[in-house]
Amino acid sequence: MSATPLSNSGLLSSARWRRSSRSTGMNNCVEAAVLDGGLLAVRDSKRTDGPAVLFTGPAWTGFLASVGADAPA
Repeated sequence: MSATPLSNSGLLSSARWRRSSRSTGMNNCVEAAVLDGGLLAVRDSKRTDGPAVLFTGPAWTGFLASVGADAPA
């Protein structure tokens, strides 16, 4: 799996960010945006002017599967 860190410019400047539905309102969550070319950008909701990480579809699916595998039963 690979991900690419990006600064908040160019490709991300017109991104429509969505906050996690599991957000507690304490601003301790992530935001995601679907970008052109099927990429997904993810960033820290506390640092909206900070960098984001880009995932391809397969990389994001792999990431979610690995996180789910580590979740307590």
